[in-house]
Amino acid sequence: MLVAGVVSPVVLISAPILVAVTRFERRRAAAECDPAGMNHLGDANLRTWTMRFMALLAADTKDQLAWLGERELETKDVVEELELLCRVSEGLTERGVFDPEDLHHLRAIGHRLGEIDAGCRVGLWHNALVADPAWDDIRSFARRFLLNRLGDWRQPLPRPVGPHTNDR
Repeated sequence: MLVAGVVSPVVLISAPILVAVTRFERRRAAAECDPAGMNHLGDANLRTWTMRFMALLAADTKDQLAWLGERELETKDVVEELELLCRVSEGLTERGVFDPEDLHHLRAIGHRLGEIDAGCRVGLWHNALVADPAWDDIRSFARRFLLNRLGDWRQPLPRPVGPHTNDR
């Protein structure tokens, strides 16, 4: 259920770069987006969003949990953000932002996300990171992506934006 004014996990990762928008607005924009019409600034923002998300996904579980701190992110919200990122990466690759090898790793993440059982998408992400082996696989794909892209998977974690809870 969409709650007005509630922003998704992407805001925690990319607030300095992307304007915080609701999940609904981003989905609508993605559905109406003409890949040929994307501008370089939009591509740069999406690339930054992808790189920050990959850095977080590639981190060791203990570092991910420390990054999360008191934030209560729902697993389903993280999965939705990643699925959107994987869909957008197709167009970014077509426009030369990522190379085909990068896309291969992002597709592998998308495929693995699709295999996550609906029951495993319920609850807080910090619990899923520890309990669901899918996140170990996703971590491995994110590391391969960063290794291919940057030569090392160890990257600084994105700067979190204040505490975030699901108090509604």
